[in-house]
Formats: sequence, structure tokens, C-alpha cells
Amino acid sequence: MVKSLMVHRVVLISSLSALITFSLSLFASQQEPVNQYQDISLIKKTVEDFIYRNTATLPGQIIANVDKIDQRHNLPQCPELEAFVPTGGRLWGKTSIGVRCNSQLATWTLYVQAEINVMASVLHIARPVSSGKALVDEDIAPQIVNLTQMPDGIFTDAKQVIGKVATSNLTAGQPLRSQMLRAPHVILRGQKVSLVIQGRGFSISSEGQALADAAEGQVVQVRNKSGKIISGLARMNAIVEIQP
Repeated sequence: MVKSLMVHRVVLISSLSALITFSLSLFASQQEPVNQYQDISLIKKTVEDFIYRNTATLPGQIIANVDKIDQRHNLPQCPELEAFVPTGGRLWGKTSIGVRCNSQLATWTLYVQAEINVMASVLHIARPVSSGKALVDEDIAPQIVNLTQMPDGIFTDAKQVIGKVATSNLTAGQPLRSQMLRAPHVILRGQKVSLVIQGRGFSISSEGQALADAAEGQVVQVRNKSGKIISGLARMNAIVEIQP
């Protein structure tokens, strides 16, 4: 009988000990702080992914540098982050990218600074070119540059510039820009030209004198034999096309 009571007492003490241990463990787990704040590294990754995804069609190599985000931002955790370009912004050079959370759990918006570099080959003047000279292959050379730091009107394809005429003296090392070049003239001031009027089923031709220089497709004024001034489109082979 005494032995049986001792066994029951040991079982009871063991049960109470297990219960106390479980209760303490549960209490401790309830007291541990749950991480309710947004992981800042995920915000940065969201910005980087957004930039690279939306600049994939730009020429050259895209290099995105996202500024360090303050770790002290205590933003509530978001199940799905959404990046966007603020109104008036663009994915070019130094910019700002917005990241927002619109969920039932949290609503917030954070703006992250970034710099987007677009490294591509741009045509530069390889040697001095005189005004009025038509460019040939030896006059140009490609250089890898950051497009976001280049002026407007630059060229990346040699086909865009070969045969074009320099509008001023060009210095070696300059990036080629559209205002530096013009199309070659197909009509020259004072030149005798053929005035051609073409319609459905008929063609009329006469002679005249050009009153200005003109490139292919440009409007040029011509004085005909009777002294009347007529406007037409400059074409190759000293032809001015008159619209009927």
C-alpha cells in the first residue's frame, strides 16, 4: 500500500512538473516580440527588380544604384510590395522610385532614391571635320558612355550619319549631335531644274531656276520661264516635284 502511494505521488509530481514547464514555455513564447516590421532589404530588392524590368528595352547596359534605405523605418510588414514611378518622374539618371503597400494589414508609401545609368556606344568625331564636308566612316568612332549624361540628339548608328554634311567645323572627340549635321543638298541655289507635275494618267514637265538650296524632300521655290514663283519638293537629279 505504501509502495503504491509513493508511485502515485511520483507520477503526480512528474505531471505537475511537466504542466509547469509547458505553462512557462507558453508564457515565454507569448512574451517574445514578434517581428511585425517590414524587411528593408525586400524594399530595396523590389526597387531594383522594378528598374531592371522596366528598362529592358533601352539600348546598352543598365546599371541601377539604389541608395541605402534607413533601417530605422518601422513600417508594418506588407504581404505584397508594389513599386512605381512618381508623377513627373522617369527611369533615367537620378530619380525617385515609390514603394507602397495597400493591403488589409497595412497601408504605407516610401520613396527610395536611385541612379540609373545606361551605358551604350555613341558616335564621336574621330578627326577634325570642316564645315560643308560629307562624313565618311573614318570621320567617326564609337565610344561607350553613360547616355543619361549625354545631350539630346546624339547618334548610335553609323548609318544615321554617313553621307550627312557638317554644318560647322567639328572637333575630334565631340559626340555627334543632330544639329551638327544636315542632309546633302540635291538642289542648289541658281541651278536649272525640271519642274514635274504628275497626276493620275498624266505628267507635265517644264524648266525653272531654283531660288535656294534644298535637301531631298524639302520644299524649294522655283521661278519658271514666265517668271512665276512655284513651290515644290526637291528630288534627286535636279527635279522639283509640283503637287497638282
